[in-house]
Amino acid sequence: MPKVMIIFGTRPEAIKMAPVVLAFLNSKLWETVVCVTAQHREMLDMVLNVFNITPQYDLNIMKKKQPLPIITSRVIKGLTPIIKKEKPDVILVHGDTSTTMAASLAAFYEKIPVGHVEAGLRTNDLYIPFPEEMNRRVTDSLCSFLFAPTKRAVNNLLKEGVAKEKIVLTGNTVIDALLTVVNRDSPHPDLLPQGAKEIKNVWEELGYTKLNNYRVILATAHRRESWGEGIKNISEAILALVEQFKDTAALVSVHPNPIVKDMVKEILKKHERIIISEHIDYVPFCKAMSASYIILTDSGGIQEEAPTLGKPVLVMRDVTERPEAIEAGTARLVGAHKENIIKHAGLLLGIENEYNKMSKAVNPYGDGKAAMRILTSLSYSFGLTKKRSRELLTLPLF
Repeated sequence: MPKVMIIFGTRPEAIKMAPVVLAFLNSKLWETVVCVTAQHREMLDMVLNVFNITPQYDLNIMKKKQPLPIITSRVIKGLTPIIKKEKPDVILVHGDTSTTMAASLAAFYEKIPVGHVEAGLRTNDLYIPFPEEMNRRVTDSLCSFLFAPTKRAVNNLLKEGVAKEKIVLTGNTVIDALLTVVNRDSPHPDLLPQGAKEIKNVWEELGYTKLNNYRVILATAHRRESWGEGIKNISEAILALVEQFKDTAALVSVHPNPIVKDMVKEILKKHERIIISEHIDYVPFCKAMSASYIILTDSGGIQEEAPTLGKPVLVMRDVTERPEAIEAGTARLVGAHKENIIKHAGLLLGIENEYNKMSKAVNPYGDGKAAMRILTSLSYSFGLTKKRSRELLTLPLF
């Protein structure tokens, strides 16, 4: 029986890799080893608890304000003896974090093939986002199996000279995770909270009763390129929107990094219809997304999740490696620019037709079967199955 080692370290990675971990754990074809670096600690643990995943190895590398070279070196140093001991047949990593890039390099040094979940995303600017764009490029160059979430990601890899047989179009595993969470509370994932009563119940469950009966702007911002002036602009825009639209409130989920947190609190702390939360667990956050009116974010994962919930997304970045949502009309790029955020959010809050155009657009990111496509493809590649499932590996929605 071949052995797969699945490595991740941050909250977003954990969310997107959880369906993959569960697919392999539930398969009788593979021995599965889970290793976390804990590049994020508390936020990672939240997700592990939600999906009931217990890693066999935990590097626990998180320290305050450690620079990128230290994160990278600690991941490689910590993983190398584990890889030598376990001798996996393949290692799976995800996305664009320092954990992802360093784990791929550690595997390469031990001549272990690597599979990259969410391969092929590009902004074509090596420094935006930093260091994620470089991380995913390095990772893709080291991989034997590239699991691309969209056709655009496939084409990006092909243009870079990656052999076609290495690439599998899967959809994005974040949709698998989201639908798993939604289905826990309702057998009908399409029947998401829309009315005032349901929204009131969601905010009460989160403990934010002040948001009852308001249209809620859900906002998140954490990326390095937004630190400083960008975070200031975003915060001031949220304040201006809530003051302009009296039937509107805001829930701002801030990253625990004090560079972000302190500035957001300083600007927004005094407004009675703005709530600042330092963290919201994954399941409540899914509910908050489904109960919100619009979402402002610089997060990659939320750009993919929100269309499934019918929520318009304003992406507070100048470029995105997820242009499919922009092209589909479910998201708009507004940058971390105060006037631009106010303009486009104001259109959604003030003009019903503008809102409907975005909220009813088609989600381009998947159908909830990405993890099974990854399992099926790897099982075929390792000779565990005689043929690939045509139905499973065909994605007419892309």
